[in-house]
Amino acid sequence: MKKLVIICIYLFVSFQFAQSQNIETMQWDKDFQIHITLANDSNYILDIKELHHTNAAEDGSSSFTYLPTRLENDYLEKLLQTEVDTSISDKQILESNKTLWSALHNSIGGGWVHFVNCLLYSLETGYLDVTAPLMKRPESNWKPKPMTESYKRTKKWTYYIPVDQKIATKEFELKKKSNTLGHLNDVPKEFIELFLKTSQSDYEQLKLNPRSRKKAQIDMVKILIGANYLGETQIKYIKSMVLKAFAQYADNQLPSVIIFDNFNAAVAMSLNEAGYQVDKIVFADERFISIQTRLDRISQINLVVKQINDVNKEVFQQKLKNYYN
Repeated sequence: MKKLVIICIYLFVSFQFAQSQNIETMQWDKDFQIHITLANDSNYILDIKELHHTNAAEDGSSSFTYLPTRLENDYLEKLLQTEVDTSISDKQILESNKTLWSALHNSIGGGWVHFVNCLLYSLETGYLDVTAPLMKRPESNWKPKPMTESYKRTKKWTYYIPVDQKIATKEFELKKKSNTLGHLNDVPKEFIELFLKTSQSDYEQLKLNPRSRKKAQIDMVKILIGANYLGETQIKYIKSMVLKAFAQYADNQLPSVIIFDNFNAAVAMSLNEAGYQVDKIVFADERFISIQTRLDRISQINLVVKQINDVNKEVFQQKLKNYYN
C-alpha cells in the first residue's frame, strides 16, 4: 500500500506560512474587539465574545487545563515531517497500536493536552470521521458463549464507538457508575457537559455544519467512551487521519487569543512540545494603568501559564505511570 509523505516543497511552503503567523501588532480596542496585524501585513479582527475566556490564577487548578490554541511553528514542523501511513490493512500493521492514547502519543509527542488538541483538530476539519467505513462494525450473527459484558454493551452499536447520542450517554453513565471513565476524567468538563445536554436531534443539526466545533467536541467524547472497544485497525485509522489533518494545518489556523478575565488581558498563545507559551499580551485598560502594573500583570500571567504547564505535565506523567503499571 502507498504511503503519504510530506515532500520538501510542501514543507518549505508550510514553513513560510507558519513564519508569517508571527504577530506584528495586537490591540484591544474600545469596540470590544482584538485587532491583529501579522508579520505578512495581513489583518484580523477577533470578537471578544467569540474567544475562550478563563479565570486562571497563580493558585489555580491542580487538574488538567485545556486551552484552545494553535500549534507553535517548531512543533508543527515536527508533525509535518511525520510520515503518514495510509495502509490500514491488518497485514500492514507492524507497530503495536494497543490503545488510542499510546498510538497517538508515539506519533505526535507532547502530553495529554497535545492529544486533546490534535484529536479535536482532526475532527473539526473533517479528516477524522466517526462514521467512516473503517469505523463501522461488521454485520454478524455471532454471539459469544458465555455472553460477555462487552458484547451486551456493544451489540446494538453500528460503529466501534457509540455514535447515537442515547447509546453513547448510556455507556458514559455505565462507565461513570463503575468508575471506569479513564481518560474521560481528563477531558475538558465543558466537552462533557455539552455531550450530556445534546439530544440526537440537536446532534443531527450540528452535523449540517461540516466544521462544527461543538460536534467535534462531542465526537471526541464519544471516541473516548468507545476507546476500549477499538481494534488496531480503527486505532491506526484515527492516528493516520490525525496526522493527515496537519498537512493543511498552517493554511487554516489564525493566531489563538485567550481572554484572561481576572487580569483584564488578551493573551496570544500557542502550544509547543513542552506546553503552552505566551506570544503576546495586551490589556483592555492598558492606557490607564502604570508601566509597573502592566509588568506585574505580565509576570503573573507568565507564572499562571507556567503553573498550567507544570500541572498538565504532572497529569501526563501520572498517565504514563498508570499505563505502564
